[in-house]
Order: sequence, then structure tokens, then C-alpha cells
Amino acid sequence: MRVFNYSWSIKKALVVSLVVLTSLVLTNTTLAKDKALSYPFTSNSGQYWKYSSDRVMGGISNGQVKLEQDGDMIFARLSGDVSTKNNGGFIQLRTGMSLADTEKNGNRLQGVRLNVRGNGETYYIFIRTNETRSYSDYYSATFTANKNWQMIDFPFSIFERKRSKNSVLQADAINSFGIVAYGRDFTADVSVSTIEFYY
Repeated sequence: MRVFNYSWSIKKALVVSLVVLTSLVLTNTTLAKDKALSYPFTSNSGQYWKYSSDRVMGGISNGQVKLEQDGDMIFARLSGDVSTKNNGGFIQLRTGMSLADTEKNGNRLQGVRLNVRGNGETYYIFIRTNETRSYSDYYSATFTANKNWQMIDFPFSIFERKRSKNSVLQADAINSFGIVAYGRDFTADVSVSTIEFYY
């Protein structure tokens, strides 16, 4: 396994601004028959995806993100110790994004799928939109990352908004996407190789 030196410190994470996912060098490969927009991780992904944690608000969780390689596949690995002390409780891998103007032939994106593996723990996808202006307001869905790589589908309909249970996630409003270890004291270790938004 080849390990890339793409760890990001808390200090660097504090100065990161959001970037546009659709312009990422995470190669935008449109699948056959336009069924999905695919964003595999590449050796250049470190400039688009950033690490952050609850330390920005006084927490003590400790973690890192590295780009690693398994055969021809490059993936981001989020690992560390999540602590709920000092009102904390998260580490995350995050990017800014835009899925505006992705409607094709009257079809809108219906969900997201991830190729993931991990240590058997439960993790979160956090999505923020143009409507979720507060840092504590977001849409979320959970998944369990097991030791073997697996593709998991997340229809947008299963995402719940923290501050409004009646809201429905719309792809064209998304502006931030995160993979998050959250909410309890545990050791996190989750890897993601590809993110696809499907029709």
C-alpha cells in the first residue's frame, strides 16, 4: 500500500474556504447513459478536500486525513479519536460543492453513493445547502463502514435536516459535503474512494 503525504492540520483547516465540487480534479467521469456523476479520489484531491474537527470550537477530538492507495485505487482515510468532552464530538473530511445545472433531459439527481470501508463503526454524511446557513444546521444520513469495500446508496429522501424535519434535500441547493465521525467517544477509521451522484 502506498501512502501519500497529504495530512491536513487543524490550523490549515481553519483557513480553508469552500471550493466548487464540479470543478474538482477529482476526475468528473460521467457514467454510461448519464446515470451518475462520479468523483473518484486522485493524487490531487488534497487541494480540494480538507480536514477539520471540534477543536475549532474548543473540543479535544484528534484526527487526520491521508490519501492512500490500494492497487490502482486512491482513497481518503479519515482516522482519529472522537471525544465529546468540552462540548466536542467530531472529526470530518469536507469539501465545498455545487450541483447546480445538473438536470439532464428533465431528470434530477436522486441521491449519492459512496465506496467505503472502515472499522465497523457508524459514520455520517453531512450536507449543507443554501438554506442551512447555521453551522449547526445540516442534512445527515448514517452508514456503517465495514472492513471490505462496499458501495452504499443514499437517496436524498433519507437525509434529515437537523433543524427542520419537514425539509427535503434538493441536489441543486447543496454547497458542502462531509464525511464525519460524530457524536460519541470512539476510535474512527473510515475510507472513501469514490463519490457518485446518481439520477
